[in-house]
Amino acid sequence: MPLSRLALALALTTANVANAAPEPTSPYLPFDQMARVLLMVEQSYVEPADRERLLDGAMRGMVEGLDPHSSYMNAEEFADFQSDTEGQFAGIGVEVDVRDDRVTVVAPIEGAPAAKAGILPGDQILAVSGRPVRGSKIEKIIDLMRGAPGTSVKLLIGRKGVNEPIAMEITRAIVRVASVEGKRLDQGVVYLRLKQFQENTHEELLRVVGSLRKESDVPIDSVLLDMRNNPGGLVDQAELISDEMLSQGIIYSTRHRGQVLDMVAATAGGALASAKIVVLVNEYSASAAELVAGALQDHGRATIVGTLTFGKGSVQTIFELPGGAGLRLTTMRYYTPKGRAIQAQGIDPDVLIRPAKSSETTRESDLDGHLIAETAGPSRPGQEIFDAPESTVPPTLRLTDIPSDPSKGTDFVLAKAFEVALRTKTAHAK
Repeated sequence: MPLSRLALALALTTANVANAAPEPTSPYLPFDQMARVLLMVEQSYVEPADRERLLDGAMRGMVEGLDPHSSYMNAEEFADFQSDTEGQFAGIGVEVDVRDDRVTVVAPIEGAPAAKAGILPGDQILAVSGRPVRGSKIEKIIDLMRGAPGTSVKLLIGRKGVNEPIAMEITRAIVRVASVEGKRLDQGVVYLRLKQFQENTHEELLRVVGSLRKESDVPIDSVLLDMRNNPGGLVDQAELISDEMLSQGIIYSTRHRGQVLDMVAATAGGALASAKIVVLVNEYSASAAELVAGALQDHGRATIVGTLTFGKGSVQTIFELPGGAGLRLTTMRYYTPKGRAIQAQGIDPDVLIRPAKSSETTRESDLDGHLIAETAGPSRPGQEIFDAPESTVPPTLRLTDIPSDPSKGTDFVLAKAFEVALRTKTAHAK
C-alpha cells in the first residue's frame, strides 16, 4: 500500500475513534453495544460472518467466563449431554484414555459394536475415519467415533504383538452404559463400582445388590464402594444412594449466595444401612461422588481410602432453552453433614495412599476461574498414611480381573481397602 493511502487509513481509523461520543449511562447500554458490535462485524469483517455463529460465541463467552462448570450448549451439544446423563448414546461403545500421548482402549463395553468387532483392552486407536488422532483432545476423538445409529466409522488399530495396523469398519448403535457393577469377594465382602451418577443409578445399585445377595447365602458384611474416577453426575441419585447406607441424619446441605437453601435428610431402612462401608476415592472422584463420600465420612459410616478428591463442591442447574439449546449454570454450593465445604478442597481420606510415582494432578483449585474455597481444609485427624509400591497398577475396569482376595492382586488401593474392611469386621466381632 502506498504511504499516502496507509496514512489516510490510519487517519480515518483515528477519526472514527475520536468521533465515538460517550453514551449516557443506561441499563440497556450493554445490549446496544452488543448489537453495534454485531452489526460492525457483519458489515466490515474481511469475510462474510454467520450471525448464528457470532451470537453462539457471545453466549458461550458470557457463561463460560463465570466458572469452569457453567456453559452454554447448542442443540447438538445439549442432546449429547442429555444422552450421557441418561446412560446411553449412539456410537461404538468403547472406553478410551490417553496414555503416553496415544489413544488407548481401556475396555470395550460388553455387547457394544466395538466388543463384537474384536476391539481389545490395550489396543491403540491410530486413526478415525482416516484422521490420525495422536495428540488430539480426547473429547474430539470421542465425537468422531459417535454418530447416528446405523452409520459406520473406520478405525485403524495398533495392537501389541501385531506388526501391521488393523483396519476395522464398525457400525454404530445405541450403547447403554451401566453405572453400577458388583462382585462378591471373600469373607462376606462385596465390591461395588459406581462409575457415575446417571438417571437410573439408584435403581441399578439396588438390582446389583439384590443379585449379589442371591448368589450366596453368606450375608453381605462389608461393602467396598469404588468411586475412583467417578466424575459425579446427578445429585438426586447421589442422595438416594447415600440414603441406602444411612439410617438417619443430614446427607448434605446446599447454599445460594450464603443462604441455606435445603438440608437433605436420610430415612430409615436402607438396603446397605447395616453393612460396613469402605469407600475408594482418588483425585478424579468429583462432585456427587464427593457428596456421597463426605456424607458417609461425617456420620462415621465409612472409612475413606485413597487420595484427596478433586474438590468440586458446586451444583449446576440445567435450563432448557428454545431451539433445543441448554444452559448449565452453577447455582449452589453443597456441604457435608457437619458443614464442611468441599469446593476447591475435596474430601481428605481416612487412609491416605501416596502414589509410587509423582505426577502433575489437576484439581478444582487449579482451574482458572474456580469458585474459591471458603475455609482452609486441614488434614484428616488420625489419618493413616501408606506409600503405594512401584508394582501398583491403575484400577482395572473389568470385574473379571479383580481377584476374590484383592490382597493377591496388583491394585494396592483396593487391597488396602479390603484389609480395612476385614479389620473393621474383626473389631466389630470382638
